[in-house]
This record gives sequence, structure tokens and C-alpha cells, in this order.
Amino acid sequence: RFGDHYEWNKVTSCIHNILSGQRWIEHYGEITIQTSSSDVCQCKITFIKAKCWNSNLNEVEGTITDSKGKVVHRLFGKWHEALFCGDPSSATCIWRANSMPVNYEQYYGFTKFAIELNELDHSLKVLLPPTDTRLRVDQRLLEEGNLEAAEEQKQRIEELQRDRRRILEEKNTSHQPKFFRRSKEGDWVSNHTYWELRKDPGFAHVDFPTLW
Repeated sequence: RFGDHYEWNKVTSCIHNILSGQRWIEHYGEITIQTSSSDVCQCKITFIKAKCWNSNLNEVEGTITDSKGKVVHRLFGKWHEALFCGDPSSATCIWRANSMPVNYEQYYGFTKFAIELNELDHSLKVLLPPTDTRLRVDQRLLEEGNLEAAEEQKQRIEELQRDRRRILEEKNTSHQPKFFRRSKEGDWVSNHTYWELRKDPGFAHVDFPTLW
């Protein structure tokens, strides 16, 4: 809306007890959020590393500073529940996690957002390139609970990947992304061809490798 382009880094994500016991995810470290088009403000949020299993688990705290480094807002909360702005006694809730879907524990603990990431209906499917990950066969089978068929498809897809890598090595070349380019800063950005090519449903006039 305002032409801002926001950038931020990732914190460390750690899965505890991955081989035994009760598994749980912890995020810790500092995120810096800023806009490349202006230095009017900057936000830093610290994901606090837990010392043990207690009520402080998943806590975050942060500040928003102006261009001179002066703190103009203070933030606090828990990354899996809500984020507040202001003093604890009079803070305003600026974000709150959605409630979990019905029977979410039976569906890999997915949130509503995670479930919708892979949602696909026919009206959209015919518009997508064949390399769109929503068309990945093993992923869809896993979502439907067909674990045996999903594993078979996964192995087939991995074999296709190895074949593509071998061909590139034989030609002494590297994969060239079709819809992205590397910027001067080293980031991957859109090359602005996707939506123009999508005008032909299914990207009918574009050659794609067989991924799935």
C-alpha cells in the first residue's frame, strides 16, 4: 500500500527430543525488521531462549526505535499466543494467533494457515506451472494419509532430482531459476515474468523440467 519493502532475518529454530521423549520446538535469537526504502524506524524482537520448562517458555520482547535510535514502542508476549505493545498494565494486543483447527492433532498439528498453504481447487490448478509444489504428488498423498504411496512417490521424485543434477554436472552448468534472479546484494528477487507468462493457462508455452 505504501510501497515499503520490509526485510528481516531468521532466528534459530530448534526441535528438542527429536529422537526420544516429548518433542517440542523452540525459537531463539534476535530478529531485526526494517524497510529498505526508509530509515524512519526499526524493530528488534528477541526470542528468549528457555532455561528450563517453565511459564517463561516462548517469550519474546522487543523495541521499535526511530531513526535516531530512540525507543518509541516496547513489545512483549509469546510467539505462539500473542504480541503486545506498550506497558504491561495498559498494553494493546497487536497480534494474536488464530485458534487451532478441529482435530489438528490428527493432522500433524497444522495451523489453519499451514493447511491453506497447500490448498488447491480446479480453477487455480489449471493456471499453475507444473513445477508448483502444490502439485507435488508425494506431498498430497501424505496429506491424505496414504503413507505407503507417499513414500514410493518421494523416492521416485528424488531419483528425478538426482538425474537432473547428473545431467547438469555432465554439461558443466548450473540450474537457472525461471522466475527469479540474484540481486546485487545477493538476495533472490522476482524477475517479473511469472504473471505475464501465467496469462497462458498452465504456462502452456514454457518448457519446464519434470519435477514430480
